[in-house]
Amino acid sequence: MPGVAPADLKQQIARGTLRPLYFLFGPDEIEKADLVNAFVESLDEGLRPFNLDRMHGGDIQAGDLLDAARTLPMMAERRVIIVSHADALLVPRRESEAAERAIAELAELFAHPPAHATIVIVAADPDSRRKLVMALAKHAVSVPCGVLEDAGEARRWIKAQADAAGVRLEPAAVNLLAERGGTDAARLRAELDRARLFAGGKTVTADDVRAIAGEAELQDEWALARAIERSDAREALRELALLFDDGRVAQMILGQLAWVVRTKLPPIRVRRGIEAVFRTDLDLKRSGGDPRILMERLVVELCEKR
Repeated sequence: MPGVAPADLKQQIARGTLRPLYFLFGPDEIEKADLVNAFVESLDEGLRPFNLDRMHGGDIQAGDLLDAARTLPMMAERRVIIVSHADALLVPRRESEAAERAIAELAELFAHPPAHATIVIVAADPDSRRKLVMALAKHAVSVPCGVLEDAGEARRWIKAQADAAGVRLEPAAVNLLAERGGTDAARLRAELDRARLFAGGKTVTADDVRAIAGEAELQDEWALARAIERSDAREALRELALLFDDGRVAQMILGQLAWVVRTKLPPIRVRRGIEAVFRTDLDLKRSGGDPRILMERLVVELCEKR
C-alpha cells in the first residue's frame, strides 16, 4: 500500500479518516511519538480507557494483539491499538513451530484487519525481508519517520519541520543545517531546535547556525551515566535536562540508564536500580505521567547511595 508523509497522516487523523492498519517506522522517535499521540487524541477522552490498547512489542505474544483486535469498541466507531517497539514482535528471536504459527496468525490479521479497529505498529529498523514486515508493507499505510535518502530530502525535511513549527529560515540556514545534520533526522531536529532558540523568534540565519556550531559535538553523551555512578543527583538532573533539550525521548534515555544500572552501579544499588527502571518503563508504556517527570524521578532514585 502506498505510504504517506507524517504531516499528511496528521491531517488524516484530524479529519477522522482512519484506516484499519498503519505501520510507523524509521529512526525519528520524536516524530513517531507525536503521531502515536495524535492517534490517542483522536479518541473521545471520556471513552479512551475503554477504546485504547497500548502494547510493547517485546512484552506481548501474537495472541494478545489478536484478542485486542477482536474486541469491539465501547460507544464509539472504533478502538485504537498501538504496538510500540514492535521489532521484536515482527522478527521472533527463535525459529519454532509456535513462532511460525504466530507469524501466520499475525500475517492474516494484517491482511484482514477488523473494520472496527485501527492498529498502529511502531518499529525502528524493520528487516524488509521478513514475512510480517512484507505483509505490513503490502496491507498497511506505511509512514516513514525520519527516513532521509539524501541532502535534498534533508533540506525538504528541515523546511517542513520549520513550517509546522512556524519557524522562518533563510535558504542559506537551511543548507547549512542540512550540511551539519546530514540525513540523521534526530540530529537535524536537534540542530533546528537549537537554531530556533538561539534566534529567539527571529528569522534563523546562517550566522545563527554557525554561532551554535560545535555545541552538539561537545555534549558528553555519558555525562549522565557518570553523574549517577557518583550519586550526584544535581548534576545528573542537569545532564538529563540537556538530553531532553537535545530532542532525546524518554525511552531512548531509559535504555542507556538500564545499561548503567546493570554494568556500572555497585551491587548494593543494583537491585533497587533495576526495580526503579522496570517501574519507570511500565509507567512510560501506560502513559502513567509526564515522561520528563518520570525520568527525573528515576534519576534521583538511581543516585541514592543506599
